[in-house]
Amino acid sequence: MIDVRKAWRDRPVLADLAVVAAAAALTLIVARARRTGLSVYPQLAGSAPESFVGGLLPAGWGFASLGSLVPLLACAALCLRRRHPAGVAATLIVLSTCWPLAVPVLIALFTVATTCPARTTWSITGAALVPVPVYLLVAPPVGPLALATAVSAVTLVAGAVGWGLAVAGLRERAVRAETDAATRAQRAQRHAREEIAREMHDVLAHRLSLLSMHAGALEYHPGAPPEQVAQAVGVIRDSATQALEDLQDVLKVLRAPVVSEHTEPPLPIPTRLAVTLLIEESRAAGARLSVRRLLDDPATMSPVTARTAYRLLQEALTNHRKHAPGTPASLTVTGGPRDGLSIQVTNPLRPTTDSVRDPVPGSGQGLIGMRERVDLAGGRLHHRTTPTDFHLDVWLPWTA
Repeated sequence: MIDVRKAWRDRPVLADLAVVAAAAALTLIVARARRTGLSVYPQLAGSAPESFVGGLLPAGWGFASLGSLVPLLACAALCLRRRHPAGVAATLIVLSTCWPLAVPVLIALFTVATTCPARTTWSITGAALVPVPVYLLVAPPVGPLALATAVSAVTLVAGAVGWGLAVAGLRERAVRAETDAATRAQRAQRHAREEIAREMHDVLAHRLSLLSMHAGALEYHPGAPPEQVAQAVGVIRDSATQALEDLQDVLKVLRAPVVSEHTEPPLPIPTRLAVTLLIEESRAAGARLSVRRLLDDPATMSPVTARTAYRLLQEALTNHRKHAPGTPASLTVTGGPRDGLSIQVTNPLRPTTDSVRDPVPGSGQGLIGMRERVDLAGGRLHHRTTPTDFHLDVWLPWTA
């Protein structure tokens, strides 16, 4: 089906011709009404209008004299109202003092109100009202018809300008709403990209650090017993498989439409068992962890908080494997609905002398991603370094 309104908007020339034709027809009606003494806009000279309406046949109204062509030319000038709204309006206002151009003047005023700045609009409006007091002064005696003409002129000018300002306001609000919608969409896309980047970093850094640790163990201990080699190879295979599965889960966000400014990755809600497996994976990779957990029922924690806490633990253990492999680490997780959730990690800065493996290289984005997660959750993150140890303290609100 053809959209008539869209087709009309796409054809401004046809629209202008229609406006000119309608203005000419209404101008003819106003001119003929003036022969009976009725006038909607004051005129300060009377001979030219009479020549305009003096023809006996409607078809001859535009050819009676050169002056009678002015209303037709004024209506045709409306085709220029979008390019030069103020100039066309000012010219028509001046000509309206001698010819019945009320209709073109009102259309020009409407265009000025919809397209020009406020100062220009009020200046042109004031100019359009100047003929009213002049008309009352030079048209003695002032009778009911003169007062009616003055009142109708003020009313029509105010209506045209007011309507134009209303349309301009609606257009401005529509543009503002469209701009705001585009801004929100960009913000949502940026937030989704940041969320995906954090998830990909946390998931891949955790899995790949495990792969690096076990591969390093095989490299530095080529004569290890077959049982240990088989165990390390199995861990590498399982970690690689799990890394692919986690990556597929995270990439689902790229295919899903963004429906809000906060897009949660389609990941399962971490449980107490998931945290235990995370700790055991780190221990299996050679980390010496001292864990202390004093938590209320984790089921009362919101999925967002639980996922944030899980990712923070995962990243903290990954950073430990990257930057201080072989060192003992202390992990404390405490809290409840009243006090919030606290996570504390402490580990020495340098590997112990019995560690033969090199630190896993990192991108330096771990703490940055952790701080972003904590800020989004409304929590606090502090980290400090002493001459011997690294301390990480995180607090999250225990949202239900």
